[in-house]
Formats: sequence, C-alpha cells, structure tokens
Amino acid sequence: MRERTGSWSWTSKRSYDRIDHELLMKLMERRVYDGRMLKLLRKWLKAGVLDAGKVLSSDQGVPQGGVISCVLANVVLHELDRLWEDRCSQVGQLIRYADDAVVQCRTEAQAQEALRRIGTILERLKLTLHADKTKVVYVGDGTQGFDFLGFHWRKVASTKYRGKRYLQCWPSRRAMQRVRERVKAITAPRHRLPEAIEPIVAEVNRVVRGWGAYFRVGNSTRKFRAVDRYVRTRLAIFLANKTRRGWRTRKRDIWALFEKLGVYRLQGTVKWATATSTAVR
Repeated sequence: MRERTGSWSWTSKRSYDRIDHELLMKLMERRVYDGRMLKLLRKWLKAGVLDAGKVLSSDQGVPQGGVISCVLANVVLHELDRLWEDRCSQVGQLIRYADDAVVQCRTEAQAQEALRRIGTILERLKLTLHADKTKVVYVGDGTQGFDFLGFHWRKVASTKYRGKRYLQCWPSRRAMQRVRERVKAITAPRHRLPEAIEPIVAEVNRVVRGWGAYFRVGNSTRKFRAVDRYVRTRLAIFLANKTRRGWRTRKRDIWALFEKLGVYRLQGTVKWATATSTAVR
C-alpha cells in the first residue's frame, strides 16, 4: 500500500461550548490547591451570558473569547495529549493548538484508527468531533489538502526535482475572505465618503498589517499579492466615489498617490519561520 498521510481537525466552537464544568473542575483540582481560587473559578463558570440585556444561565462550556477560556480548554484537552502520547503515539503524530488539531499517519488504515481513537478519548472528555470539519485526507499526491490554524496545507510539486513534492502552506480561502470583508467594511460605506483619505488608509493599514503579520510565514507570496491588489482596488473605488471621477483611466496616478499616502504592501514581507524545540510535558 502506498504511504498515506491522514489529517483531521475539529472546529473550536464545538469544543468551547461543550466543556463539562464538573469535569473541568476535577481536572483543575489536580493542578490548583488554593480553595479560594477554585471557588472563584466555579463562580466564573456559572456567571452566565448577557444576551440582549438578559442573563442566560450556563451549565456547560466556557465563553468563546473569554480572557481565560483558552487556558481552561487546554486544561481539558491536555488529557487528550497525555492519553495520545501514552497509548496511541504509534498510530500517528498528534499536532494540536488550542482546540484545532491534525494527526499525521503513514497509512490510510492508521488514519482511520486515529480518527476512531480520538473520538473515543473525546467521548470520555464529554466532547465530540465536528462532523463537517473532521475528515481523513491523502496529501501525498497534492490533489488534497487541509486547513489548520487559518492556513491551507498542501503538497506541491518541486520545480527543481522531478517527482518530489514538498508541504507548503498559505492563507486559507476563509482567511482570504475575512480580510477582504474587513477591508470592504472600511472602504464601502457611503457615509464615510466625506472623510479624508488619510484616516481611511491608516485604518486599512492596521487591518492588513496585523493580518499579514500572522500569515507571513510559509508560502504566502501569491496570496499577499492578491490582497494588495484588492486593497488598492477598494481604495481606488472609494476615491472615485468621493471625487465622482473614474479611476481606471488614471490608474497610474492613483497608484502613485497610494504610494505617497503610505498604503501598506504585503508583498515582500513573507519570512520563513524557524522551527522551535519540542515542548516537554
């Protein structure tokens, strides 16, 4: 059988919203011995959620976006790491960040077994895999890839060595859509047309610079060029609507103006990340 690499992932909402409070507290008691801190944590979990002026009680889950939600989720999912390392490491390599994870396996049979074992472990933790976002894919021939931590990962044929493929990553389709939506939300509203172009550019720069700082590792050059084109097009449309003059016929002048205004460019900012040492449990 050809070597296959199985990869799977589950979505964060299913994990954060379904964490069992009693299980979480039992796991916290293994690490925290201060009774006052445990009591405060239990009150924080039971505080409820304010929705449309009404307080809704919460008997499970931790607030998505809460200041300590990621830490609490890691307390529960650390059990997944521990059990996998102790009992399942021969099946494949588990790579997890918060509640997003991938298991790399050599054969399809191992990938299916990994999926079964992950489901069993999560069931013990009173969690479930997301049915739509959990899948086994073969990445060996480059026809399939998977999304992980906002990046799309896929094996790409080498331009230098025939028959060789290397794993590359770039911003996923969803990540690209999100940055476009944020830029459009700044430049599209007609009520902002009376504003000067400088604060609009500054606001767009903050969005694009922050997005690019996360995605600049890997193989993001083409995606960065696409975002740069989109940003300039949106700003040109904004300027055309503001001055009531077409922009395509004087595209060169507008592009020069954007350079003068300091419109941030993602092109040329891609950097290769340096591998870090493996964390010790």
